Amino acid sequence: MIISRTPYRISFLGGGSDYPVYYREHGGTVLNATINRYCYITSRYLPPVFAHKYRIVYNKIETIGDLDAIQHPSVRECVRFMELDEGVEMVHAGDLPARSGIGSSSSFTVGLLNTLYALKGKVVTKRQLARDAIDVEQNWIKENVGSQDQVAAAFGGLNKIEFGGQDDFWVQPVTLGPEKFQRLQDSMLLCFTGLQRHASEVAKEQISMTPSRTKEIGELRGMVDEGLKLLNGGIEDVDQFGALLHEGWRLKRSMTKLITNDEIDGIYEKARKAGATGGKLCGAGGGGFLLLFVPPEKQDRVKEALKELLFISFRLETLGSHIAFYST
Repeated sequence: MIISRTPYRISFLGGGSDYPVYYREHGGTVLNATINRYCYITSRYLPPVFAHKYRIVYNKIETIGDLDAIQHPSVRECVRFMELDEGVEMVHAGDLPARSGIGSSSSFTVGLLNTLYALKGKVVTKRQLARDAIDVEQNWIKENVGSQDQVAAAFGGLNKIEFGGQDDFWVQPVTLGPEKFQRLQDSMLLCFTGLQRHASEVAKEQISMTPSRTKEIGELRGMVDEGLKLLNGGIEDVDQFGALLHEGWRLKRSMTKLITNDEIDGIYEKARKAGATGGKLCGAGGGGFLLLFVPPEKQDRVKEALKELLFISFRLETLGSHIAFYST
């Protein structure tokens, strides 16, 4: 039995430039971080005494004899990708709900591939894990997804990630001193809007509009280096990071009507009036988790203004996807 633990991520800057349709021509850059909220995947070979060959447990239970009949697309294509002949049982558990903008689908794929490699007795690098997850999601499942979530889930940490060429990527960890790191951590709030959506639907719209939005995506990409300058500055410069998130959010929300709606805009404006300097929806948009940048001394006011919403405590993590339990 193998158990993997794979983090979810929050996105800061550069979103949209990690779609292949953009970065294969222009290059892409994003700034994101993983958090200590996780996807857990338990996998084992299923003994042949059962009538079924596959047992998959997520928000439903599938007991299937034929690979092609598996309804869960990531499970079906990951097993196919790994060329497993044996029967497999897979059980999923997650700390946060799906379709909420924190990269849950890619964390699932990365975590599942990690366990299947371990079942086959193979050790793979984080880079290989990320590459394989990108391949499975984009080419096997044919989802409308970018490439940052898979890299973040595999590597973990606070990173600048660059994309270029056909499918190349480079991960640069962002190193901050303890005091500055704590200030960044203490200035973030994560609240759940209660709205869930299929990221692929929002992403499909963004991808289709990419050729006419290269200027805007280029500006979003350029904000990554602006953000790094702030993080590399003095402790007081960290407080300006929220204002940059605000500018990025204003630009991103103008690109397609599916990214936001009146309810989300109302929540965000309440937070701003109460003291948030900036923020953004995590992920493709349309709902899910709202990341807010709020000076610690103003966070009680923001929470009171949004008291109808659920705030999720979190810390940044650095481990990435890993095998938490292994037993042959």
